[in-house]
Amino acid sequence: MITFLPSNNTECIVEARLQPAEYRNLLQKSNTVLRKRGCSVGKMKKKSTVCKRIMEKLGQVDMDHTERQVVCISQDSFYRELTPSEKLKAEKGQFNFDHPDAFDNDRILRTLRDILTGVKCEIPAYDYRSNSILKNQITTIYPADVVLFEGILVFYFPEIRELFHMKLFVDTDSDTRLARRVPRDIKERGRDLDYVLNQYMNFVKPAFEEFCLPTKKFADVIIPRGADNTVAIDLIVQHIRDFLSNRGRVTMEAESPISRAEGGFKRPH
Repeated sequence: MITFLPSNNTECIVEARLQPAEYRNLLQKSNTVLRKRGCSVGKMKKKSTVCKRIMEKLGQVDMDHTERQVVCISQDSFYRELTPSEKLKAEKGQFNFDHPDAFDNDRILRTLRDILTGVKCEIPAYDYRSNSILKNQITTIYPADVVLFEGILVFYFPEIRELFHMKLFVDTDSDTRLARRVPRDIKERGRDLDYVLNQYMNFVKPAFEEFCLPTKKFADVIIPRGADNTVAIDLIVQHIRDFLSNRGRVTMEAESPISRAEGGFKRPH
């Protein structure tokens, strides 16, 4: 799921058969004030890849963190600390990281509320190999105009869901999610094939069907095929650009000493 801030619960289904102009009309109908976005998808890289594509197209990736107008935060950064017994289960692939209880939802809520009020936030990294929070590896989130918040269950908790201006659901085929998950978990997280498949069948797939998929109804925009849907991503990027442009004009007009005179603008000397 990816999210922007309030939604009027208008569901815009983004599909390939629509022309770009029709996509734009659907997005404009939502009348949302763009501020914070949430993105959800069945667990795999598609949601994070969509956010990455958006950041790249907006030219934010190579920008200094203090100067970014758009920032991206992952729900994975908010996994809670496991108890010793839970860590043992996790090492054997017997802990459900896709269950709502796996996340520190109070910390998510505090962080998002701080971001909304323009407070600088520090978010520790999460180590998937050791299943632990790395408190010595901190990402600082500076005040920004748009925040992308992505994760599998960002729409599950009502208090968190209500903070978002626009909610995007990245809809990806389950076979595709599994095909991408296997090499990722083996190469990046040190798992073996049996571990990955057992975890998928016992926890990931059932949790998706019970907790993630039902939240699809809360989405304002549904993106089939994830990052492969370049038309949908381009329209979302343009929506953000329009917001940033309008926000810049409002700020300039509010701060500018220009005054209106004789039917035009006149800057005082």
